[in-house]
Amino acid sequence: MRQIDPMTVALSYWSLGLEAATVISLRLPKLLAGNPAAAIEAQRMVVEKIEAAAALQWKAMTGALGTTPLSVMQASTAHYRKAVDRNRRRLAHR
Repeated sequence: MRQIDPMTVALSYWSLGLEAATVISLRLPKLLAGNPAAAIEAQRMVVEKIEAAAALQWKAMTGALGTTPLSVMQASTAHYRKAVDRNRRRLAHR
């Protein structure tokens, strides 16, 4: 079994924060437009956040995140990174 390095997990969290900030910068102009597309984007954003949190909770309850605090942190970061990346790609191509 491979040992998980706490510094790697911390840097991964930091990186996820930067990626989330990128998504926010892509999403904000769309939301500030105030048109029907902005309302759809706002609704989509809320639904995606609820779905991501529910899926992570399910993974935690089923043990899919691992058995140690560091493995849970690492798997949680990977879980949210996928959602953030999907949003970044979607918002960048509009």
